[in-house]
Amino acid sequence: MHILVVEDERRLAALLRRMLSEERHAVDLAHDGRTGLNLALSDTYDVVILDLMLPDLDGLEICRQMRNHAVESAVLMLTARGAVEDRVNGLNVGADDYLVKPFAMAELLARVNALLRRRGRALNSGSQLRVGDLTLDLMRHEARRAGRMIELTAKEFALLEYLMRHPGQVLSRTQIIDHVWRYDLESLSNVVDLYIHYLRDKVDQGFARPLIKTVRGVGYKIEGAEKAIEATR
Repeated sequence: MHILVVEDERRLAALLRRMLSEERHAVDLAHDGRTGLNLALSDTYDVVILDLMLPDLDGLEICRQMRNHAVESAVLMLTARGAVEDRVNGLNVGADDYLVKPFAMAELLARVNALLRRRGRALNSGSQLRVGDLTLDLMRHEARRAGRMIELTAKEFALLEYLMRHPGQVLSRTQIIDHVWRYDLESLSNVVDLYIHYLRDKVDQGFARPLIKTVRGVGYKIEGAEKAIEATR
């Protein structure tokens, strides 16, 4: 799953990313409110973990604007403010859950998993993407081609998910970096090519018909031979 952490305490943010990555989620970080809002409005995140006290823009305003823009990502608010009034304010602007600092990492992970389960039910689908004989189960975090299980890292999974959410559409390297990495573009100029290579080895190797295709001078796309797309989100 794709998770955004908006947290200005960099040590805590790094710890959250490490823990969530170990659970095989793709995690993006933002350390100020304005950056966090811009990322959150992309509506590509399953869960947004949102600190309330942030530079530039506070978490309440970020959540309010997400809901005003009909962004459906689940929101877990983190804050040192634990009064009933604070929790009520957070939930009233659109948060799905509220956790008071300091907290146990195990509890945070349990709450994220609960939000992901609810989100899976809300999608009313089993959260499965399909392109040809390739399937991606977003809840189980499993990829299969022709029934064969494919082991993917968190970043490979996020890249494949992005491609499969846009079947048949050519995606530029900049678009892929923006949605999957969101870091400095120059330092990642070759990373997309490298990860596409990894994916091809795992997804297409051994099959007569490759699904991942290069559009020279433009970028990459994924498409099946038959009426392949059954995206359930």
